[in-house]
Amino acid sequence: MSHIALIIVDLQNDYFPAGKWPLVDIEQTADNAAGVLAHFREQSLPIVHIHHEFPTEEAPFFVPGSEGARIHASMTPQESASEAVILKNNVNAFLGTRLHEHLQEQGIEQLVVVGAMSHMCIDAATRAASDLGYGVTVLQDACATHDQAFNGVTVPAAQVHAAFMAGLGFAYAEVTDTAAWLTQQG
Repeated sequence: MSHIALIIVDLQNDYFPAGKWPLVDIEQTADNAAGVLAHFREQSLPIVHIHHEFPTEEAPFFVPGSEGARIHASMTPQESASEAVILKNNVNAFLGTRLHEHLQEQGIEQLVVVGAMSHMCIDAATRAASDLGYGVTVLQDACATHDQAFNGVTVPAAQVHAAFMAGLGFAYAEVTDTAAWLTQQG
């Protein structure tokens, strides 16, 4: 089990109720992710905090250096050799970052992915990780999104989330929930 790492994607202030881009059920998502984070810390397993900032001040959220772009207090990285923080400027956490190299240096083969948004950065990171040869588990109830609109139709967040989790579960990852995963860990 030592070849596993937790990837926490974009659990940042702008996704919470006081932020610029609040997600549906983000507090429960963060609570679930915090339980998984606590497990990884208790086991001294590697953790990677992914932190998104757009490259421009005109961004709708995650403006560089802003309070909204800070990692949420529930996920605050610890000063520890087993915790890394990687800044990204793209949807895909592997694109233009050292994420893959960092994981390779540690001999990581399996990833547990939590965070936001289900239909964007979770989807992109999971697909990229799988394509790079990692075994991936997505803890679906530790991921969140918001309603989406397409062609005049509003798609509720729960349906957006379900559709993306179904797609990832079909070919890219094991998709489960935090309670089931934590129970499996003993």
